[in-house]
Amino acid sequence: MKQQLYDALSDNPIIMAIKDEEGLKTCLNMHDETVVFVLYGEVATIADITAKLKETGKQVMVHMDLISGLSAREEAVDFIAKYTRADGIISTRYEQIKRGKQLNLSTIYRIFVIDSKALSNVNRHIGEYADIVEILPGLMPKIITRMKKALGVPIIAGGLIADKEDVIQALDAGAIAISTTNREVWEM
Repeated sequence: MKQQLYDALSDNPIIMAIKDEEGLKTCLNMHDETVVFVLYGEVATIADITAKLKETGKQVMVHMDLISGLSAREEAVDFIAKYTRADGIISTRYEQIKRGKQLNLSTIYRIFVIDSKALSNVNRHIGEYADIVEILPGLMPKIITRMKKALGVPIIAGGLIADKEDVIQALDAGAIAISTTNREVWEM
């Protein structure tokens, strides 16, 4: 894992995940240096979004799957690396994570754990390329512990995190951080 990303998450384990312009404005007005997940945008706007966040000292991770106009191909990662100020990428696509690592970006592999089959199908070699694995929904302490042991990489709990109790349970289970679009949780 990139040391800078690890240090930022150690200092502040609550990741602000922004999904619209309103979330961006709120995030920009918060003065703490933290990690931000960008979960929206277009190929024409993502460079501006990342630049604004970087100007306020934030570490920026772009969710490749959610940027309109980017393909599922590895070349989309090349675009993010070359034309934005993003520190790294998030993706559900193994090939994009692998390419991100080759380009020296921080990489977060996002997994939706919806049933035991999804859990058993996790690529056990993802730790070679992903700096961190984010599991959704993040309200599963036993699964967080199990995934951390099985994959050998730090875990982020994301999705449905709504209050302090959810944050504490995820961190106590071994998550390095939590990600949320819930602005009330950002302010904890």
